[in-house]
Amino acid sequence: MRVFLTGGTGFVGREVLKALLAEGHSVRCLVRPGSEGRLPIEVGVGTRFGDVCEPETLQGALAGCDAVIHLVGIIREFPGRALTFDRLHRQATFNMLAAAKAQGVKRFIQMSANGARQQADSPYHRTKWLAEEGVRASGLDWTIFRPSMIFGPEDEFVNLLAGFVKAAPVVPVVGNGRYELQPVSVEDVARGFALALKKEEAVGQSYCCSGPDTFSYDAILDEIGKALGKKRVRKLHQPAFLLRPFVTLLEKFESFPLTRCQMDMLLEGNCCDNEAWVSAFELRLKDFRAGIREYLEP
Repeated sequence: MRVFLTGGTGFVGREVLKALLAEGHSVRCLVRPGSEGRLPIEVGVGTRFGDVCEPETLQGALAGCDAVIHLVGIIREFPGRALTFDRLHRQATFNMLAAAKAQGVKRFIQMSANGARQQADSPYHRTKWLAEEGVRASGLDWTIFRPSMIFGPEDEFVNLLAGFVKAAPVVPVVGNGRYELQPVSVEDVARGFALALKKEEAVGQSYCCSGPDTFSYDAILDEIGKALGKKRVRKLHQPAFLLRPFVTLLEKFESFPLTRCQMDMLLEGNCCDNEAWVSAFELRLKDFRAGIREYLEP
């Protein structure tokens, strides 16, 4: 199958590209000029220069393709650079849907997020939901994946926390640290995307994607510490209501590692029932503890 892939230069996208090639598909990646060097030079991988936020660059880009896998998204807004949740989640998806319909591509697979819902507190989740609504109403043969927190060698979350655990004698924690996460391997997420192309029963389905085990945030820090060879991770729990004004003040600086939106989503937790996803694609999920030991070094 000939697949048009957006977001192929990102953390998840590069793994999806590998999974697609392993399944024998050929892939055309949408890339912005200058970022094509992040793609592998392999048979079956082509590029098309363009931008999901600029519909005119998508004209003819999907010609000859059988399916679209749309992965583009952001976890943090930078309005001064026109990087907003609405633009990169909702509008970008609508642009890709319009391009697929105009160019005769019927199969459309969408990357969403666990927690996406209409009445969500966070604009991240609300705009992911609006993008989903567009996909469901498109008339295309769609599938939606909603991963929880994704881990892997180039992830931002685990590697950021590992940096804190290595460098700081005490790791600051928002709230009580008991909110729960269900980390899922990037390889497992990518495999689901690739396998969905060959499964008719996946059409019209939304799948929540999470790992096999649930951890509190404190437990995640402890597991990262063990992977780094630390006997103990000292934690300093800070009430969320005291931290929120501080985060609000500093989130405008790109180097500050937390935003109000990210903090609220963290406190909400990130777990889901993965049974339908695991069963549909016959997945054997990677264990978080073993997985992070593959890329965290003491």
